[in-house]
Formats: sequence, structure tokens, C-alpha cells
Amino acid sequence: MNRLLAAALLGIALVSSPTYAQSPGPVVAVGGGGTTPAIVAKTLELAGGKNAIVAVLPQASELPTAGDGSVKMWTEAGARSARVVSFDNREAASAILREATLIWMPGGSQSRFMEKIEGTGLAEIIIERHRAGAVVGGTSAGAAVLSAEMITGDADLKSLKSGTTVLQKGLGLLRDVIVDQHFLQRQRGNRLISGVLDHPTLVGVGIDEATAVIFEGTMMQVLGKSGVVVVDPRPAKREAFAAGQVVAATGLRLSVLREGMTYSLK
Repeated sequence: MNRLLAAALLGIALVSSPTYAQSPGPVVAVGGGGTTPAIVAKTLELAGGKNAIVAVLPQASELPTAGDGSVKMWTEAGARSARVVSFDNREAASAILREATLIWMPGGSQSRFMEKIEGTGLAEIIIERHRAGAVVGGTSAGAAVLSAEMITGDADLKSLKSGTTVLQKGLGLLRDVIVDQHFLQRQRGNRLISGVLDHPTLVGVGIDEATAVIFEGTMMQVLGKSGVVVVDPRPAKREAFAAGQVVAATGLRLSVLREGMTYSLK
């Protein structure tokens, strides 16, 4: 006798177990310089609104109180709960991440974050939760780590030379994109152009401060006060160049986006 029939005969109401989306959740990348109320509200809505459970990973920062501000931000915005995740207790960290509907990474140093999470097994849980539908996002360094090929900050900002924009392994939630942050405020165009011409299958997304890009599938949408610059090298014809030489290409696709605009990564 199957479970449904047995329950019907006994007059028992079945309670369904919680289920998660079977498609990847949205990825929210904020360019630093403040996460506006509109960005917070939209991110929280995507994560379940008042039912949102937020896990904050502050390991990009060295400050002992890192993450407290994010917990306050999400709690005041109306999340059901928000907690800082410590990597010192991996079992507890795993439990918090597996419950979270929003995994959030504040700013600091993206390289430091990746050093801290390496070997913990927690990056794999973040990827697993994202694939199950949880929202994953971050601001500044927390946005940079979302890429598979992560911009480190080591770059020559005064030239366009091959090999001068240093990339390393990120979390890998955005496999086809290099995210750069504080983009217009800190004049980081050179490092993103050099980076994508060294890696011509990847699209460069430069996000300015107080501005977010929401990635859902192959679409990205802009929300915030400033702009986003997209440098797409895929249709370009690159000239040959060696490490240390000036990069060169024709036919780069350049887009400048503001709030409400979308871009397809197809």
C-alpha cells in the first residue's frame, strides 16, 4: 500500500517536506560603496522576503566585528534571521549555510576570503545551495569572489598590457564573467580590458559603487545609483601579443548600462 493511500484510509494529513528550486538561484553582485535600500529590498525579495534566512560570511575582512553591519542590515530589512558564519567550526558553518536562503559576503580582500575558505569544504556547500535555488551575493570583494576567474586587485592601472591583470580561482558561481568593483569611482577600466583580452571567452562586468547586477541564468539586470560597463571580447578579433606586451583587438562589444537595463550573456 503506498503512502498516499495509507494516509487517506487512516485520515492522516500529509505534511510535505520543504523543497528547494531545482534551478540555480540569482547571484547579486554589488560594486561596493554602500548597498542601497532598493538593492537590499530586491535581494531580500528574491531570497524569500520575511522568510529569508541570511548567512553572512565576513572572512574578506580582518576586523573582529566584520559581518555585524551586514547582520544588522538584513535584520532591519525584515529577514527572518541573519547570522555571521565562522569558519572555525565547520560543522556549525555547514549547518547555517544549508539552511540559508541568502548567502552574503561583505567587502575586504577577495584574495583573503579565498585563502580562508580553501580546504574547508564550505565553498562546495555554497555552490550546492546556489544550485538548489538559494540567492548568493556580496559587495566589493564579496562581489569579486563570485566569479570562477576572480580579479585579485593586482594590476597595472596605467597601461593595457597582457599578464598585468592577475586572476585567481574564485567561488565559480559566475563561470563566464569577470566581476570588477568600484569600477568608475576607481577608474579600473584598464585592468578589466586587459583581463578579458587575456581571457577572451569571459565577459568583463565593471560595477560601480552603490550599484548592483543581478544575474539570473544568462541574463543580467542593473539596479542602483550609478552605471555598469560590460566589456565583451567574444566577438572581437585579437591581435597576437605576448605577456608584457600591449594588448590589441578590434570589434570589442562595449555596453554602458544603468538601472533597469539588461544584458544577455548568450
